[in-house]
Amino acid sequence: MSSRDQFASKIGFILAAAGSAIGLGAIWKFPYMAGTNGGSVFIFLFILCTVFIGLPILIAEFMIGRRGQLDPINSFKAQAPSKPWYMIGWLGLIACGLILSFYSVVGGWILSYLFRAVSMSLTGQGLDFAALFGEIISNPVEVLMAQGAFMLLTLLIVQAGIKGGIEVASKWMMPLLFIFFILLFIRSITLDGAMEGIKFMFVPDWSYLNAKTLLLALGQAFFSLSVGVSAMITYASYLPRTENIVSSARNVAIMNIGISILAGLVIFPAVFALGYSPEQGPGLVFIMIPAVFEQLPMGGLFLIIFFILLLFATTTSSIALLEVVVSIGMGKKTQGRKRASWLFATIIFIVGIPSALSYGIMSDFTIMGKNFFDFADYLTNSIMMPIGALLTSLFAGFHYSKKISQEEFQSSPFLFKTWLLIVRYIAPIAIIVILIRHVFA
Repeated sequence: MSSRDQFASKIGFILAAAGSAIGLGAIWKFPYMAGTNGGSVFIFLFILCTVFIGLPILIAEFMIGRRGQLDPINSFKAQAPSKPWYMIGWLGLIACGLILSFYSVVGGWILSYLFRAVSMSLTGQGLDFAALFGEIISNPVEVLMAQGAFMLLTLLIVQAGIKGGIEVASKWMMPLLFIFFILLFIRSITLDGAMEGIKFMFVPDWSYLNAKTLLLALGQAFFSLSVGVSAMITYASYLPRTENIVSSARNVAIMNIGISILAGLVIFPAVFALGYSPEQGPGLVFIMIPAVFEQLPMGGLFLIIFFILLLFATTTSSIALLEVVVSIGMGKKTQGRKRASWLFATIIFIVGIPSALSYGIMSDFTIMGKNFFDFADYLTNSIMMPIGALLTSLFAGFHYSKKISQEEFQSSPFLFKTWLLIVRYIAPIAIIVILIRHVFA
């Protein structure tokens, strides 16, 4: 296995893994989830759930990947021969392909908005941004071209390999993402009335402290760490056996929480300062943000920075999704990465065409009352990911002997016992509750 590609440095792995977790979930979904669920209380519960539920499952995925040193399917086969645990890898393969098929559509929307921002056609014209958003996502030519461009960007990074592609891209994109966020944060909090947005995020309204908010925060924490689709198992398979997976997982969780909070600090002060409501829902980024920046001095420049930042975050997640598929497609081979990248990226692009057209010429095509885009989102996020994380947690908790898992854990006995309790009992129960809620809500 010595010929298998590996991350060149610990920081490279942490940035790549954090990039996988920090995508649209942190920058797009977290602000609107917090905005519609009471702000500060939701954020507080999100942090607790990330630390006490999401982080232990992330450690479990790192453990499985680093111990196996193979793609997810072969890793489970090697560690549990003659048992069906390898189906977790197949589930991850299908889930990653489906997620990327509609994720690339959103990536295309971002490219469309970035092009308009750079050409200065988003500010100073009194546009109806809700109408513009509808116009963009219903234009079949534009959405397909933008989706294809985003997939091309993703595959060019993945085909270059771990050291030359994914690690290099993450080392550039993640620090720039932080820098851009800090610039936008400084601009946002200097607006008159911005303090109301800060209060919304940090002064609790305890009326939102209920079971519904807890479940939503748990779901956000769970999905924002990218657990359940074998992405973190795949990345950890490129780690040397000497790497401390507990500290790496902790750093990834901290970065994920930090970016999520920064996203809120960029958006909510500006939203309150300009008299908008935080309860805008999923259209917050594509409809609200251009409307907000249009009213700011140098708004056009900050809008370009924002969509570059969003593109970075989306790309670091998309390369992780494609890497899972390419890794499984290559299997135990160390050659053929370029061919596998182009093959699977093309297949995923084709699978994503119905999602791209879901708000245009295929808007009347529905499954279970949902258009194709929403159905693919529902199937992966509400069913596949929870099942994958549940099985992963049970595998790490019960298949490994205590001796093996403690050797892999490489931390204090107290932390190990706490982790084992969570992955065996607490996390599975929490995941089952989330799964039931999503399926039967």
